[in-house]
Amino acid sequence: MNLKQHSIEKNILSNKIILLSISITIMLVLPTVSNNYIISLLIEILIFSIFAMSLDILIGYTGLPSLGHSAFFGLGSYIIAFLNSTNAIALNVSQNILITLPIVILATGIMSFVIGIIAIRAKGIYFLMITLAFAQMLYSISIRWSSVTGGSDGITGILRPNLVIGSWMLQFDSRISFYYLVVAIFFITIILLNQIVNSPFGNTLQGIKSNQQRMLSLGYNVNWYKTASFVISGVVAGISGMLLAQFYWFTSPENIYWTMSGQALIMVVLGGNATLIGPIIGATLMRLLPNVTSSITIYWQSYMGLILIAVVLYARNGIVGTISKIISKNHE
Repeated sequence: MNLKQHSIEKNILSNKIILLSISITIMLVLPTVSNNYIISLLIEILIFSIFAMSLDILIGYTGLPSLGHSAFFGLGSYIIAFLNSTNAIALNVSQNILITLPIVILATGIMSFVIGIIAIRAKGIYFLMITLAFAQMLYSISIRWSSVTGGSDGITGILRPNLVIGSWMLQFDSRISFYYLVVAIFFITIILLNQIVNSPFGNTLQGIKSNQQRMLSLGYNVNWYKTASFVISGVVAGISGMLLAQFYWFTSPENIYWTMSGQALIMVVLGGNATLIGPIIGATLMRLLPNVTSSITIYWQSYMGLILIAVVLYARNGIVGTISKIISKNHE
């Protein structure tokens, strides 16, 4: 590595640290100048940003278009609901995030591994269809197994978490305290995923996306890398589903239905895939625009559709990708 490359990488790292510091500061200060509605909207944006980033690992970095990602999102929400059952409460494992979070990670990890080793054998549209099929199977189970899942009515009364270490306990039952918990998980997720996609493992995933045959010829176990990517993506999606259920105190089969995967897919495409920051922007717009446009016109869904069409036609790399392209041209 020459001196110029080292200097460029050092500047990029410095800019990332500055941007992260500014973002954290803004997130910490926002509740002090916001009302309950704004705080609730911010919580939704952060949770769906985590969900969208998880899908970006598959689509943007591994080249695996999935319409079944809602399976893990919904699974995370139902697991936390089950942990609020009478038996779990009696065992004192219903709210402590040091217990519930690892359980959600383990369960969604196992499920995503099982689905992943089957799904990765398909390619392109066939991969998309097989992931959709698995999600629809789980959706059907959640509807029909009403004695456990509550059927179409779902499960209510899901408790918000606390943090218990020995005799010390920190509760997140209020809106503001839960907001800070979501902010913490959000930034931890960004940092961890950023480390993953910029590691040799992440570079291999991008190599598989660009030219799978070449990676095979170089001796890489492509199926192993795809499965690992699928598991990471599924686990992060499960965490976001858990948080949404705790925020709403409720989960239902709608969290597993394919339209939830569609929302995440739109967020990734709108913001720009293979960027991590793109899905965050996409999630922000997808949660903000309906609130803004619906207060102006009853035809807000039509305007949302026009915006999405414009992005697909004129900003095929998403918002972040298009801005990056413009900046690069100006520097040439």
